[in-house]
Amino acid sequence: MPAHLTARRSPALAGRMRAPGDKSISHRALILGAMATGVTDIEGLLEGDDILATARAVEAFGATVERLGEGRWRVTGQGGFQQPAGTIDCGNAGTGVRLLMGAAAGYPITVTFDGDASLRKRPMKRVTGPLADMGARFDWQGVEDRLPVAVAGGDLSAIDYVQTVASAQIKSAILLAGINADGVTTVAEAEPSRDHTERMLRAFGVEVGVLPIDGGWRVSLKGGQTLTGTAVAVPGDPSSAAFPLAAGLIVPGSEVTVQGVMLNPLRTGLFETWREMGADLTVSNRRMAGGEEIGDVSARHSKLKGVIVPPDRAASMIDEYPVLAATAAFADGATVMRGIGEMRVKESDRIALMAMGLTSCGVRVEEEPTGFTVFGGSVRGGAAVPTHGDHRIAMSHLVLGLAAVEAVTVDEPGMIATSFPGFVELMRGLGAEIAWGER
Repeated sequence: MPAHLTARRSPALAGRMRAPGDKSISHRALILGAMATGVTDIEGLLEGDDILATARAVEAFGATVERLGEGRWRVTGQGGFQQPAGTIDCGNAGTGVRLLMGAAAGYPITVTFDGDASLRKRPMKRVTGPLADMGARFDWQGVEDRLPVAVAGGDLSAIDYVQTVASAQIKSAILLAGINADGVTTVAEAEPSRDHTERMLRAFGVEVGVLPIDGGWRVSLKGGQTLTGTAVAVPGDPSSAAFPLAAGLIVPGSEVTVQGVMLNPLRTGLFETWREMGADLTVSNRRMAGGEEIGDVSARHSKLKGVIVPPDRAASMIDEYPVLAATAAFADGATVMRGIGEMRVKESDRIALMAMGLTSCGVRVEEEPTGFTVFGGSVRGGAAVPTHGDHRIAMSHLVLGLAAVEAVTVDEPGMIATSFPGFVELMRGLGAEIAWGER
């Protein structure tokens, strides 16, 4: 595969496309299907590298995993995880490894988790800490708090955990471990994080309680419950839909529609922010799929203005700040993004990389420890942007290049397939000028 992708100033984009399956729900469908007894049929599964790593992992834990067609998968669970034969390699999937750790901790097995160079840099104690409090044991194979780590599970006790940072990954790991723990496990959140795990556990027959508390909520489940295989329809991923929609907003004359996008209010902070910036963004054909509301989202070229993004919105759009920063580069005035320190421990330090990439494209950026400000206007472009293997950094700068004066090139574009296989082809289908291996 060529080592670079280049995006050039494009004519008006137009067309309709379907959003790739939601990454968060795809991970959970495979994991819960493997924990369950019986057959789980999945429609619309995202077939990106991260999800395929989770599919291989649950197969190693004893489930039968079959691909029946494009996006159509069948998982036959044995009622729990069994001892795997070797190391579980989660590739680049942070969500996959953290949820799998939580699930595996509930069974009397010992398993080593590992990942690629990027995943090995990401902190794990945020998940292993509460799991250790429940009784799981962890043996760090190299650097503490980093993969690889061996997990010895089974014989867990329920805990009451109070989240200091809204994190669906931490909450989900604790709840998945709690299914096989003695007692009632609870997770309290001052700010609600994504509730996909709670919704999907109910679909698999688990009773989950949610009690509102002071703007947040307290989620609880009793240990000893069993999961039963079910049918899962995966809605379109709003994090992936953000890229073609962003292009539609910034390329003059464009109108782009992404069909079947999940509209869970805990995932649509970016859409809300864009509207505050003056974006012409509309939703039609609202309907239900897999327990989630979905709709067709249309973006038309818009004159955007800078805004101050409320820090408490971070949980609903933490993965979308890179593409928000790319669109903010074309807005009039400053877009202020704070309370997003979590971005520094994603696949890369996304604050630092976005600041560096935008600056190299002629955009003024002020970086802070837990945020940054983008001062918009005309975007020169004309830069080769290092991505450090981060798919969202790559796609955000490619979108930027479609409306910049000069072309923008990104390296390591193969990593885009972790979350958005077919990105280049779909964008080209809308009229985007994106080419391999040239600048």
